[in-house]
Amino acid sequence: MPLQPMVSGRRHMVSAGHWLATEAGHAILEAGGNAVDAAAAAGIALGVLHPDQVQFAGVAPMIIHLRERGETVSIAGLGWWPRAADIGLIEREHDGHIPEGILRTVIPAAPDAWILALERYGTMSFGEVAAAAIRHAREGFCVHPVMAHFIGTFAESYRRWPQNAAIFLPGGAPPREGDLFVQEDLARSLQYMADEERAAAGGGRLAGLAAARAAFYEGDLAAAMARFHAENGGWLTREDLAGYRSVVEAPVRRMVAGTEIHACGPWSQGPVLLQFLAMLEGIDLRSLGHNSAAYVHLLTEVIKLGFADRDRFYGDPRFVDVPLAALLSPAYAAAQRARIDPARAAPGVPETARDFPWDAGDPALVGDTSYVCAVDRWGNAVSATPSDTSWDSPVIPGLGFVPSSRGSQSWGRRDHASSLAPGKRPRLTPNPALAIRQGEWVMPFGGPGGDLQPQAMLQVYLNHAAFGMSLQEAVEAPRFVTHSFPGSFEPHACHPGRLDLEEPIGEEAGEVLAALGHAIQWRPPLSLNTAGVMAISRREDGLLQGGADPRRAARVMGI
Repeated sequence: MPLQPMVSGRRHMVSAGHWLATEAGHAILEAGGNAVDAAAAAGIALGVLHPDQVQFAGVAPMIIHLRERGETVSIAGLGWWPRAADIGLIEREHDGHIPEGILRTVIPAAPDAWILALERYGTMSFGEVAAAAIRHAREGFCVHPVMAHFIGTFAESYRRWPQNAAIFLPGGAPPREGDLFVQEDLARSLQYMADEERAAAGGGRLAGLAAARAAFYEGDLAAAMARFHAENGGWLTREDLAGYRSVVEAPVRRMVAGTEIHACGPWSQGPVLLQFLAMLEGIDLRSLGHNSAAYVHLLTEVIKLGFADRDRFYGDPRFVDVPLAALLSPAYAAAQRARIDPARAAPGVPETARDFPWDAGDPALVGDTSYVCAVDRWGNAVSATPSDTSWDSPVIPGLGFVPSSRGSQSWGRRDHASSLAPGKRPRLTPNPALAIRQGEWVMPFGGPGGDLQPQAMLQVYLNHAAFGMSLQEAVEAPRFVTHSFPGSFEPHACHPGRLDLEEPIGEEAGEVLAALGHAIQWRPPLSLNTAGVMAISRREDGLLQGGADPRRAARVMGI
């Protein structure tokens, strides 16, 4: 039996990485808002409720399914490097590594992405959807176990900047579970945007949203960010901020066994999930047995091959020619599948990634993120993965947030697809997904976990679609993750052959996998280090069912 109950509904539903974010989104749906309004409310709230892993001024890639229009779109929600960014400086002064601190700042994208989604597809104002976030920032909320864990883990990193320590180490120590956590500066920043919107409300909803956006990208908040960078050797300027706009585009999609899977473009790792599924197409997974040694071995080898392609080819398509059609083709998937030896784990990492150096850091100590999905009474669905950490770059004094430090996912070497360059986006780990089986159901799904995200999403999707588990059972089922690839975060840690198994997979399966050549590391049940997944399924008859991962502070709510 799952630890958390399966939540069902007939009207609307939200699943998010913190229960108060879920409540914020659900309240918007109850007030008559649509899925976009609800996702924005929950996503902005996550920047307050999970500030160790989500920054309001971070990233927010999303996929939006508009049922009545029969249209599915993606909003990138990912900023690019400032115009002054200089890979030469990274080579000369940092040995080709993107350093922690102000130099890994890219243009904040999440505020623009949420407001753009509201402008084009929502019905409410910024002030309405941000009200819960403002309240929780101003009045505080109780620290949850996941937040306490991450802040405690990175306590020494927070100490490097007094303004970060003042927020995240109140009284000089990491907050404990149950402590009241208040963010007055962040509340003021959000309230300033809402106030600017209200002052322009006479021009209508869209004029108000434009004013809220201008408050961040052109007004006092922009001035403070640019001034701090100018005074501290950063690259971000007012011109960079004023010139930023998120990109709306068609998602990448592939039909897999009658289901259309939608992912963000190769500026993210989103398409790798489609590559995984393409390589598994035509294989009778049920005959292998769920989480048997043969099943775990097959999926692990598939993941290793997909990640090798990700690290060699994926990057900002405005700068890099990504051969996506070839990578997702049936012929290439078959060729990759043929490389897998069912009796032996491939040693090290696949050759496509071998000519890139990496660091052997601890794969458990990487950035994370959060997630929200929402489905409304009209059948519209949103899948969004807001992110960015607060321990690896300075908070802007007085503003209460860290401008996106997502430059940590670029490479400081010129021959890499995700190399640093002015105007170029890092290749992002957050990768929301959405599945549609025409005439049957729609399912937004995703979650936190850095490089572990698509691995966990693959397993949850197959648990549900191939093995018939309910969504909550699919989310809670024991997981495995490989680290046999160069990681996305500086310093791009890699552990060739390493395979982490949650203990319920069983000692017998672990022994067989070790004999096949996998370097087994055991994780406890429902481990924080095997990612987290949330999902909602809406059937054509209107039945909604949701899942939320107990590995995180996630909850689902619907009616």
